[in-house]
Amino acid sequence: MQKKILAVDDDPHILILVKTRLQANGYEVVTAVDGEECIQKLLSEKPDLLILDVMLPKMDGYNVLITLKEMRMLGKNIPKVPVIMLTARGEPRIRELIEKEDIKAYILKPFYSKELLETIKKIIG
Repeated sequence: MQKKILAVDDDPHILILVKTRLQANGYEVVTAVDGEECIQKLLSEKPDLLILDVMLPKMDGYNVLITLKEMRMLGKNIPKVPVIMLTARGEPRIRELIEKEDIKAYILKPFYSKELLETIKKIIG
């Protein structure tokens, strides 16, 4: 069965790159361009993995994770999926979140497609 990945980034070039590379490697890819759309698609699409940019309009990647956690604590049926964070800079806050949330990896931009694919394969196959 094909694994589904939700890729979230406000840069259309990065979304096209990620979507094209992942589809070429047998993954189904759904995209979102901001934090609010990310939450909506996470609920409707039920992906196996979330690739999440840190800097997003409407709600940044950190707040997406915090909102999802809060929704789970309130008893909402929110799927818990592994997360790969994409960031333009190595931020100390990511290290904190890796310990507290289900962040499996973070990748610095610019990144190589090969690095992203290898990371995905380690996490979901």
